[in-house]
Amino acid sequence: MTPWDTMKLRADQTGDRGLPMPLWMQGALETAQAAFISALVVMAPIVAVRATAGFQNGQFDALARLAGQSWLLVHGVPLELTDTGSDAAARGDASALTLVPLGLTLIPFLLAWRAGRRLARASYTDQLWQALLGSWAVYSAFGAATGFVCRTPDVGINLGYAMLVPLVPYALGMVIGARREAGSWSRLIGVDAVDWISRTSQHSRWAGSYLASAAKAGFVAVVSALALASLLLAVDLFIHWNLVVAVYEALDAGATGGAALTVAQLGYLPNLVVFALAWVSGSGFAMGVGSQAGPLGTAVGPLPSIPVLAAIPGGPLDYAFVALIVPVLAGVLAGWWFLREGENHFDEWLSIKIRARWFTAPVSTLVLGVLVGVAAGLLAMALAWLARGSAGIGRLTEIGPDPLWTGVWLAAEVCAGVVIGYAAGPWLERERAATEEASELVH
Repeated sequence: MTPWDTMKLRADQTGDRGLPMPLWMQGALETAQAAFISALVVMAPIVAVRATAGFQNGQFDALARLAGQSWLLVHGVPLELTDTGSDAAARGDASALTLVPLGLTLIPFLLAWRAGRRLARASYTDQLWQALLGSWAVYSAFGAATGFVCRTPDVGINLGYAMLVPLVPYALGMVIGARREAGSWSRLIGVDAVDWISRTSQHSRWAGSYLASAAKAGFVAVVSALALASLLLAVDLFIHWNLVVAVYEALDAGATGGAALTVAQLGYLPNLVVFALAWVSGSGFAMGVGSQAGPLGTAVGPLPSIPVLAAIPGGPLDYAFVALIVPVLAGVLAGWWFLREGENHFDEWLSIKIRARWFTAPVSTLVLGVLVGVAAGLLAMALAWLARGSAGIGRLTEIGPDPLWTGVWLAAEVCAGVVIGYAAGPWLERERAATEEASELVH
């Protein structure tokens, strides 16, 4: 019996739900706590820099508005920047800061995940919506209030965005956390997906199982490609470490300023990993209008004095095209995974319809490669869209990979890898079985 069932049984036997307050109020308090903690995390490095006189304007109200603007940016709210000393400002032009530090976005997401689990433990089936409604209303109000208070002549904030956009990472974290605690959607919202699927036709279940396995294989491919891209990013940082250190020394920000700069760069680490994924796919990424960084060459122009940017490889790169094999290897792993865990019902159906294995085997494998490639490409497009953005300064209004081309390149490479991995899967399985048998004989 799960903890969820135990709690319900105890409440039913005693006639007391044991809730200290209404669900909507409990959700509101959990959300207020999460908003306060996330604000403190964003505020900490700003306070540290102020303590060392690192800001020209160290007044409390100015730093409080900066912290609020940073909190909104962490949640994905675009900030409209206006240079009051330029001709563009006189014309009313403004540029948006939309480059979201995805690493820091994990903070409200994880806090929401924790709140979702706590609220799920306190809710009966079909009642979680009360807690979610209260929590989301409070978080939306917190975002709107922050946007209203933190607007300045230099930084404009759309109150509609401030009210709704922070709900995206927070609501996603709450739902995932609640689902993790409940153990199933039927306990969470009262809808039994398994029962609904069991009432469909056998062909529908086979098709759904096949497509679900292909989507999972696409996820495996993207995760594998991200892991390999992260490894290449770490190697690149190690090779260019002397350049990174040189930028730190040139900035001479002191211990506190250097630590705050490092925290900010760590906040953008997930973005850099997605940039690396786009780089190994061949589509590359931009570091400013008209720039391009890719395995076949880099032309980015002048960059701001941010240490991690010194590690971007420049100029023509010998043998860098070898990096294009990374998504293919990820596809090979996905094809092998599908052979071991998936259900190729399309191959079974095609074999029944056409009694020519020499034809059905290549066709079903190619269709599988296309489906997995499309799933991986769509996921890569979403990641590239999340990771890219604008710094709102000069040329740096285009930073990051192009979502469409990243998805297209990765889909094609993963497709080729899946075909190879699925075709070579039986041989890999025989080798694996032979290795395990030899290991058992030795022991």
